[in-house]
Amino acid sequence: MKILGNIIWLLFGGLATAIEYFVSSLALMITIIGIPFALQTIKIGALCLWPFGSKVVKKENSVGCLSALMNFIWFFVGGIWIALTHVGFGLLLYITIIGIPFGKQHFKMAHIALLPFGREIIDN
Repeated sequence: MKILGNIIWLLFGGLATAIEYFVSSLALMITIIGIPFALQTIKIGALCLWPFGSKVVKKENSVGCLSALMNFIWFFVGGIWIALTHVGFGLLLYITIIGIPFGKQHFKMAHIALLPFGREIIDN
């Protein structure tokens, strides 16, 4: 069932969203300062490619102060807008019964798009 959900997800917007994340990560890698943020957009882009069967968890050995500082910068530079976009799409998809699993995936992506540092994606 996960494979079918991922294929439907890719056909109806998942691939386009992942491409946007990967293009933005390439743009962020132009500067040295943007490389840590680019790595996080690659992580979110990979989640956009295959979200069903994945889970976002907090890292046990994350670098506390640095992770918090990077999340603070990320939050104000673009994380809030990306997360609001995912929440908006999630709410729109929750209107229909068929869209509920896809809305759940958008809420999962909103969580990681808001505070990506110190989080990792694992398979269920």
